Order: sequence, then C-alpha cells, then structure tokens
Amino acid sequence: MELEVPVIGILRGIGGEFFGEVMQVSFLAGLSAIEITMNTPRAEEIVREYRPAVPAGKLLGMGTIRNLEEARRAIAAGAMFLVTPNLDTAVIEYARSENIPIVAGALTPTEVYTAWSAGADLIKVFPCGAMGGASYIRDLLGPFEHLRLAAVGGVSSANLAEYFAAGAAAVGVSTSLFGGKALREQNLPLLGQNVKNFIDHCRAARDRV
Repeated sequence: MELEVPVIGILRGIGGEFFGEVMQVSFLAGLSAIEITMNTPRAEEIVREYRPAVPAGKLLGMGTIRNLEEARRAIAAGAMFLVTPNLDTAVIEYARSENIPIVAGALTPTEVYTAWSAGADLIKVFPCGAMGGASYIRDLLGPFEHLRLAAVGGVSSANLAEYFAAGAAAVGVSTSLFGGKALREQNLPLLGQNVKNFIDHCRAARDRV
C-alpha cells in the first residue's frame, strides 16, 4: 500500500452526505487515503455510495475492522483497504486473498512482528501516543528496522516531524487533520484548509528526514 502522502484520514460517526463532501474536499487538498470506521452508522452504505466517486490515485477504506465478518462486509461494500484496531491474522489472510491492502493493528513487539509475518501491508501501532509516541516507534524499529509502521493515536501537526524522524512510514489522524471545529460546524472551506496545512506539514517533515 503506497501512499503519495503518508497520511490516512480517519472519520468516525459522520453522516453520509457530509462524508461525501469531506472526502472530495480532502482529496482535492492533497490527502491520499480516507477511512470511515465500520462502527459509523450506515458505514457500508456510505462506502458503497461514494466508492465510484474516488479519484484515480486516491483510496477509500474502512477502519475498525475487528473480525473476519466485518472484513467480508467491508470488502463487499467496496472498501479499497482495511484498517484494524487489533491483531487478527485471519483478517490479514482474508484481505490478502482478496488482494485488498490491510493496515493491521498491533501494539507489543510480538504483535507487531506477528502482523508483519502474516502479511500486513502496514502495521498500525495503536494507541501509539499512550505508549510514548514517536519514541515508541523508534524503539520498535530497533529490532524490526525492516517493518513499515503507521503511528495512530496522539499524532498532530506539532509532533508529526518527530514521528517521521523516528522512522514511521505513515500516520493515521482524525481531528488533528480535519479540525474539530470544522467537523462540528460542517465548515468545508475551513476543513479543506486544515487538511492542506497538515499535508504541507507532512511533506516538510518528510523532506527533513
């Protein structure tokens, strides 16, 4: 799973029509990938409706895929990638059998290595901030320097450079990317500017690595 900009935008509990608007504005602002969580009301219907509107080179996925049943439902709905909060090797194997990229959740060194061994495209270290943030990514990459880790939980524009300097391959972000005020007020111009600013920070941080 290669992303032009190594940021996955995470949306949870969002209405269908507003999701479609957020998706288009965010992609125009430079975001490469958006996930809507499975526990969002009507999540599968939303993906099914907006999958045809995804521009070439962009990705619409589903997150909070906790088990094999949810993985099957997400792929049936048209998800272009899956993201899990937990490690379930059956989900990884199923995604691979369907040629769907998977970002597998893991936390401990054993889980991280197991996710990689099972074939995860990216390993979602979650909740990363609670474990020390960028320093935890750096520690994991000590023995596992060949793994591609995505930091999720506690990532913001203020610490983005630290994560990439520590070796993170990508980050997953929600409110810090879109902006809490913009989401609450459904302010699309502000939301688009927030995404653009975050993407600019990301590119600058990667350039310094």
